[in-house]
Amino acid sequence: MKSTFKTLIALAAITLSAKAQTNWNVDASHSKLGFAVTHMMVSETEGRFNIYEGKVSSKADMDFTDATINFSVDAASVNTNDEKRDGHLKSADFFDVAKYPKITFVSKSMKLGKVKGTYTLVGDLTMHGVTKSVSLVAIGASKIVKDPYGMERYAFKVTGIINRKDFGLTYNSVLEAGGVALSEEVRLDIKVEITKAK
Repeated sequence: MKSTFKTLIALAAITLSAKAQTNWNVDASHSKLGFAVTHMMVSETEGRFNIYEGKVSSKADMDFTDATINFSVDAASVNTNDEKRDGHLKSADFFDVAKYPKITFVSKSMKLGKVKGTYTLVGDLTMHGVTKSVSLVAIGASKIVKDPYGMERYAFKVTGIINRKDFGLTYNSVLEAGGVALSEEVRLDIKVEITKAK
């Protein structure tokens, strides 16, 4: 009898926990997966990925502490507004999209930051066949809004810096005047709009 009671309690706890989860889908049409690198030691070259998908699961509507986040990016969708440069980025010198077609991010933790509305987001980034743990800063919107179609929406701005050499992206060229053509550091500029799953 006691065993049956304990089983029922455990099932109830699992059911309540499942109901407490709020699931969200990334709306790529209202998001931006951007990056920038220093070019020729003097300026920045910006780019973005056009094709990606993602899902977020949170404890509640406005509590994203320890939310789970999964992103999958089509590496061949890289776009820097220069066809020749994009072709080079897709080649074996950089992303090698024929061999490594996907870039993925899977969160490990999401903790409240010191500033209200901010989170420290830690997760595994897999790119060019290499997986590394990265730490990013996520800034949440002040509230959830409902669009004209009755869909609930929320948004994050995510920033951070990664070293491309950590992922085997080592290509560079030396300038005649000294220095290199491309920085090792890549600045991430990500804006994500999510919609509540029905």
